[in-house]
Amino acid sequence: MLKVTSLSKAYGKKKVLDHISFSVGPGEIIGLVGENGAGKSTLLNILATLQKPTSGSIHLQEKSYQKEKPSIRKSIGYVPQDIAIWEEFTVEENMIFFEKLAWKKRGIEALRQLCLDMALDKWKEPVKMLSGGMKRKLNLAISLIHDPTLLLLDEPTVGIDLKSRKEIGVYLRKLASSEEKMILYTSHDMDEIIHLCDRIICIGDDPFYKEILIDSGKEILTF
Repeated sequence: MLKVTSLSKAYGKKKVLDHISFSVGPGEIIGLVGENGAGKSTLLNILATLQKPTSGSIHLQEKSYQKEKPSIRKSIGYVPQDIAIWEEFTVEENMIFFEKLAWKKRGIEALRQLCLDMALDKWKEPVKMLSGGMKRKLNLAISLIHDPTLLLLDEPTVGIDLKSRKEIGVYLRKLASSEEKMILYTSHDMDEIIHLCDRIICIGDDPFYKEILIDSGKEILTF
């Protein structure tokens, strides 16, 4: 379980996150919504151990972020908004390259299967020739090479076609249900959030997202 307790983040006098508390259990997909600048990416960066909170505590599988960061990092997969892959490499070359940096080694067939599982079948294709949807799938596949327990996804389907978005959504639901991954997912697409996520966290002062989601039947936390 991921447990976030009274988490705050400030840059000087500007408070971005203010006493946020929530938990994510195995097999859950939690949506994270809010206007631009509300702190969604900041929260994901903190959970990915890329930034430190100003106050509060975080525990993953009862391990403290403050005391056991190296161990915790091995359990986290993080997909930022910006696609971070080698355009000149093929899909295969990208997967092999990033496996060399990963905590866990898969082997070539397992790497290929990881791509096939999310309908990414352009194994020998240079990345620069792929569609935006295929690039997003590769970015996601790379984050899963080391078999993380917690998956942090910052708008992983932005700017891609509907078919690829649906394929990614189906794959994430499978990951959550069959492998009990914990997934935290940001998106500005409320239909996507409603259909994919089990619970939803709204952060920021703008009530717009809560008003849209209020009739969804989902549990909503606001901060």
